[in-house]
Amino acid sequence: MKLVPRFPQNRAGLIVLFYALAIGISMVVRIALLIKSWSDLDFSFLTLAGIFLFGLLSDVLSTSYAAIPLALYLWLTPERFFKSRANKYILNGLFFIIIFLLLFGAAAEWFFWDEFSGRFNFIAVDYLVYTTEVIGNITQSYPIGWLVLVMVILSSAGLWFLQPAIRPTFTNYLPFRRRSILITAYGVLLYFVFLSFSNQYHRFSTNQYANELAGNGLYELFSAYRHNELNYDQFYASVETQQAFTTLRSLLKTPEATFTSNDPMNLERSIENPGPEKKLNVVLISVESFSADFMAHFGNKKNITPFLDSLAEHSLLFTNLYATGTRTVRGLEALSLCIPPTPGQSIVRRPNNEGLFSLGKVFQQKGYRSEYIYGGYGYFDNMNYFFSNNSYEVTDRTALKDSEIDYENIWGVADENLFSLAIKNLDAHTPERPVFAHVMTTSNHRPFTYPDGRIDIPSHTGRKGAVKYTDYAIGRFIHEASRKPWFNNTIFIIVADHCASSAGKTELPIEKYHIPMLIYSPAHVQAAVMNRLMSQIDIGPTVLGLLNFSYTSKFFGYDINKLEPGRERAFISTYQSLGYVKNNALIVLSPQFKTESFRYTASAGMQPGNDSTSTREAIAWYQSASYAFGHGLLK
Repeated sequence: MKLVPRFPQNRAGLIVLFYALAIGISMVVRIALLIKSWSDLDFSFLTLAGIFLFGLLSDVLSTSYAAIPLALYLWLTPERFFKSRANKYILNGLFFIIIFLLLFGAAAEWFFWDEFSGRFNFIAVDYLVYTTEVIGNITQSYPIGWLVLVMVILSSAGLWFLQPAIRPTFTNYLPFRRRSILITAYGVLLYFVFLSFSNQYHRFSTNQYANELAGNGLYELFSAYRHNELNYDQFYASVETQQAFTTLRSLLKTPEATFTSNDPMNLERSIENPGPEKKLNVVLISVESFSADFMAHFGNKKNITPFLDSLAEHSLLFTNLYATGTRTVRGLEALSLCIPPTPGQSIVRRPNNEGLFSLGKVFQQKGYRSEYIYGGYGYFDNMNYFFSNNSYEVTDRTALKDSEIDYENIWGVADENLFSLAIKNLDAHTPERPVFAHVMTTSNHRPFTYPDGRIDIPSHTGRKGAVKYTDYAIGRFIHEASRKPWFNNTIFIIVADHCASSAGKTELPIEKYHIPMLIYSPAHVQAAVMNRLMSQIDIGPTVLGLLNFSYTSKFFGYDINKLEPGRERAFISTYQSLGYVKNNALIVLSPQFKTESFRYTASAGMQPGNDSTSTREAIAWYQSASYAFGHGLLK
């Protein structure tokens, strides 16, 4: 009995073999991920059928694209060379590489799912760009040497196993004319596939895990690459541009704001806050991957944020705040530009992002030194370029001597060393003028490593330890700062850049965007709790309001302390889906001009809704933000 299925006994059979390998391994991955996500799926016959039927379609599409180089080689190689010893080595070597890459991709998908609960997406595209950090992160997080060794052994075994299907192809003749007919049919099929299918076809379910399982990692990767920037008008529901801006102007009008022009396309407002301005130092700490549910105040019972839990009792604590996205660059965009997320990549990483109206610019206009301080190398995610071209002075890992570093991994120095650098900068510049310092942490990131002996959880054992270490480092920073002459004239803001995980059963699970914020300044900010719904883009205007600053604004955010009750809203997003949260409604704008409306409550969860008013508002916010950036209105 033959274990290898019978394939065509000529070179065309190698294409069939390639399809069988790629689709077979992809199906094994799908089954493994299905088992891993068992508890998150809403099981039914239709769900399982959809996962495997749409999954098979995704696999066939992906394999059809991936097979192009092999198909061209098999078509164009002359018969004499095809039968040669050299070609036998080439094809055997090629299939060894194919098996190895398929196994490597399967392992990569498993680890990516473990981290992000999804197929490859725009995050994976970023990983292809920043290879130094990513390869370093992988080698520090996983036993990569052993994994590669196992894959080499499995690939060698697989090649030996497939010899009965490979060997006959070298001796059986396939005329060029027949090969040309086959490659033409293949080309027509590819053209039809390219025109007719997209990565949206497998999104058949309301359960996001089912949709992800029905996808194909390689196909999703290239789709994310193609759509890393999305033109709003080309893909999303829209209205006439002037109408969108007219609606947005009505939404942006607040008691302290007066538009500087009657031009319906002009969003510039004069913000007037009564009373003397408070020229206090501002230290904004954006904490890597810090979900609200890490803190005891939000129900965590694992004591992984003891310092922040204690500090919350002496701070203005914001309990209903939502991040705009799932990546650090989205958080940086929201905190610096105070603008809703636009589809595709964050503005931080887009071209033509220089000279924008930023929080750093407002502080600079008030006589401050605006700084961005980062513990890694700032070329990552285009941070150095973006901040240095938008009114910030940038300080990154290169400012530290080796003697000033207790520990570092591929992402940057330990948070305690980052905060020592921040204190050094504050000491140097506060005597001259007030400072606005945006400090971005890195330690709460895989591989979750940090200096030994700081906390009671060993390094490299998981996220809980990394969270507790970052909490320790922030506590140490506040303690050291309290002994500085500038402490009593400083406001400390501690907020997340995004949550630790954005995975959920729905495309935009609102609870996965919930982040905490503390504003601590014993001499200037009274301890209290702010329970109003708030977006990450509202932080800048709210802080400026606390300082009683009057300024000209192009921000899309609100000063939550001045906003009339009932007007609160939040923005949440992936790189394609744009969410708008208001009055227990969630509006989701997606490509193909799709709009969805949901109602959500703690008891019933997410249910279909029909909120046309909020839908119009969502379109106005997102369409206008995209237009404003694309047409230079944010400069």
